[in-house]
Amino acid sequence: MDKLREVFDTDLDAIEIGAAILGTGGGGNPYIGKLRCRLQLQQGRRIKVIPIDELPDDALVVSLGGIGAPVVGVEKIEQGEECLRAVQALEEDLDCKVDALISSEIGGANSMEPMLTAAQAGIPVVDGDGMGRAFPEMQMCTWSIYGHRSTPSAMADEKGNIVIIKNTRNEVWVETLARANVVAMGAAAGIAMAPMKGSYVKKVAIRSTITQALSLGNSVLKAQRDNTDPIAAVLAHEDGRLLMTGKIVDLERHLKGGFAVGHIFIQGFGNFSGDKGQIDIQNEFLVFHRNNQVEICVPDLIVVLDVDTGLPITTEVLRYGQRIAVLALPCDDLLRTPEALKVVGPAAFGYPEVTFTPMPSSKNKEEKK
Repeated sequence: MDKLREVFDTDLDAIEIGAAILGTGGGGNPYIGKLRCRLQLQQGRRIKVIPIDELPDDALVVSLGGIGAPVVGVEKIEQGEECLRAVQALEEDLDCKVDALISSEIGGANSMEPMLTAAQAGIPVVDGDGMGRAFPEMQMCTWSIYGHRSTPSAMADEKGNIVIIKNTRNEVWVETLARANVVAMGAAAGIAMAPMKGSYVKKVAIRSTITQALSLGNSVLKAQRDNTDPIAAVLAHEDGRLLMTGKIVDLERHLKGGFAVGHIFIQGFGNFSGDKGQIDIQNEFLVFHRNNQVEICVPDLIVVLDVDTGLPITTEVLRYGQRIAVLALPCDDLLRTPEALKVVGPAAFGYPEVTFTPMPSSKNKEEKK
């Protein structure tokens, strides 16, 4: 496959679908970001993409994304330049220019934010990210997991406020302070963080995830055009497993500490008639229970799709009565190491009694060849 070097208008719908699937319910709905990227392209700007292998070792790369609670974004539409102002504030603090941007997480709206900001700033976006999915907290990026500091970080909201976070005790404190600030900002802001050299990005980034989102989304769109099963297309593309088809019979979801938290309760149908499912939420889908037994948990991906269209359903648009398919997809191997599991494994989310058992996957093995 040719390396992705530019994102065009015709790619955006597929990236939106693929990124929302990889978002495991979180990361925010990419729809508004897609429209903003489309507007940039219509105005003559370009979204240039640089493959990780071609990133200069001395390039200054900044991790970028939105921070807050996805449920807020349904009613509070961002102004559109929050991330750009955050990058500019970080450049001012560092007294140097940023060479490229990389997504903190490919999942959800944070797939679009770096592309949008790259177009606005006239710099490339790296084909990769720090999670290969979405996670709720900043220290869960691979650059933090493997030893890089997220500070200095710059936050910007739609009102024009800028917050710089520096000299924190550890990565958890960066998240704590950023979360407190984003609550004060109305639970939505842009954040530029973890200024890194290209050489470090090459070591720890999850590779080619914009390409992955584009290809995954195209597989769903092709299945829809061909009147074939889009859920089967997702499973084949990501080497995944169908956990359940069913109806949402109860939903608990509320805003707590800057996160959307709660539970989905599912009554199985079809081949899963008689099964009862439960998904625990903290912005993202964290743990899937079948008949009160944990079956899949973070860092592997738990995905909820519309059972008929195969389109992803994000946390903020979950509703009683929706007919859904629940899928499990394998995470990247960088999230399965002992260092990573301390930060993104079940114990990190309050499930010390749950042992992470990796899904078998040929996908990670193939990517390493």
